[in-house]
Amino acid sequence: MSNIAIIGSSGSIGSALLKALYEKDPEANLYGFSRSDVENTDHFQQVCIDYQDEESIAKAAQEACASGPLDLVIVATGVLHQGDLLPEKSVKEIKASQMAKVLEVNTIFPALVAKHFLPKMQKKTPATFAALSARVGSISDNRLGGWYAYRASKAALNMTIKNLAIEYGRLYKALKIVSLHPGTVQSTLSKPYSAHVAPEKYFTPEEAASKLLNVLEHLQFEDSGKCFAWDQSEILP
Repeated sequence: MSNIAIIGSSGSIGSALLKALYEKDPEANLYGFSRSDVENTDHFQQVCIDYQDEESIAKAAQEACASGPLDLVIVATGVLHQGDLLPEKSVKEIKASQMAKVLEVNTIFPALVAKHFLPKMQKKTPATFAALSARVGSISDNRLGGWYAYRASKAALNMTIKNLAIEYGRLYKALKIVSLHPGTVQSTLSKPYSAHVAPEKYFTPEEAASKLLNVLEHLQFEDSGKCFAWDQSEILP
């Protein structure tokens, strides 16, 4: 029986991942963690987590492994815009407090999740830890500039994933640690920036969840530390 944790389970992609995983394996122990107070269902347990409280993250990790070591952990959280916080078009628009907020959500929080959840994962059988990143976190692929905080936070997340893969690869021989680019998904995060996205590349949360799980199913141990897009292509640093 699989033990699975989705962090950010009340979001568009997180909730779709929970539902897709239940449909794939109704017998799995599914745990959803979110800042929102989401009701439990017959299919999975929902638990509140405070993203700014490391003790809350540690407690969540302990709850998630109540049924045994974890087989799959996906961090499906992130912020691009929120209220007055908007992606910067120019260096003149950088604000220290807003940049710190984006880094806190997109980089520091996933790192803390890894700190507390990775030791709870399977050591001898295949397991996967994944965090949602973005193509714009690729330094080599950056040809437009702008979006300073978001790009920097995702590039830093990808480096964190690489570090984790190196460290845990020494002991957890069947553990894969990757970052994932879900594409442009119909969600609050992407809606203001979706006007120029081709319809065939503007995914529903359900489509994105299905594509991401397909990527995870095809991973090999040597893929650990890398970033993959929804179509299984590798995104270079």
